[in-house]
Amino acid sequence: MSSIFKLTSAALVAASLLLASGCSATGSSPTATAKTTAAAVSIDAKAAALLPASYKTKGLNAGSEIPYAPMEFYDGNNQPVGFEVDLLNAIAAKLGTTVKFEKQAFDSLIPSLQAGNHDLAVSSMSDTVDRQKALDFVDYFQGGASLIVSKGNPSQVTGLDALCGQTVTTESASWEVDVIAAASKVCVKASKPAIKTLALPSDVEAQNAVRAGNAVAYLSDSQAAAYTAKVAGSGKYFELIVDPKAPNGYESGLIGVGILKANSGLTAAVQAAVQSLIADGSYKALLNKWNLASFAVASATLNGTK
Repeated sequence: MSSIFKLTSAALVAASLLLASGCSATGSSPTATAKTTAAAVSIDAKAAALLPASYKTKGLNAGSEIPYAPMEFYDGNNQPVGFEVDLLNAIAAKLGTTVKFEKQAFDSLIPSLQAGNHDLAVSSMSDTVDRQKALDFVDYFQGGASLIVSKGNPSQVTGLDALCGQTVTTESASWEVDVIAAASKVCVKASKPAIKTLALPSDVEAQNAVRAGNAVAYLSDSQAAAYTAKVAGSGKYFELIVDPKAPNGYESGLIGVGILKANSGLTAAVQAAVQSLIADGSYKALLNKWNLASFAVASATLNGTK
């Protein structure tokens, strides 16, 4: 795994963004100190030369689970916004093309790529060795997992190892399912009841499971967990748990753009575009815009998880 990132929940929150009472993300994008948009990103001729010709005319089609704030969600005009939306628009600008986002359930993203419905997946997808069997990943983010519980922490949750015999929710097909399973094995080995996993199709459904009392906690990507705890119900619904045994989150690892292995030309172009964004400072500006600087990577690695 890559080095542990520093998790600072206050630094993850864009104060001008709000969650509607139903827990789905709405609102407008935060005011950026640096006005980095796709329009402000210069085309990179060398990266653009790597892009297969068909994408130069038809553009790119990205599958993404929406909403998953602050990475992607809908604004008041029902338009996708968020860090990953900005990043992919900037990648497209580097390549001299455009990109369209389409909502897709997280657990069906890989099958959707395989069916030819999308060209790439951008949805806080962890670059894992198992997923590398089907996809190549251009890594652009360093993430981990954190727990959120109902406000006031009524069950006095301190971390995953305190949840033996309890129900923990997470998203179907997410890497957090494996994190919970590993923690459950530790419980069983210590002669304690296993953790019960409630895997649900979306972030919103997992949030609602905690609010309804169907799960004690929700294990989510750290950036999303901190954001949700801060803004859902104006901070009245959830509480972020900082485990003293894992203060920086569980299983820190890389997140990347997922592309079918057969589509190597697109992968090479995207990797070159991300590296160009890192080199010219646009990548850093986008992280700062969304208060996500703590999750930066130094370079656009390909399948960086070993």
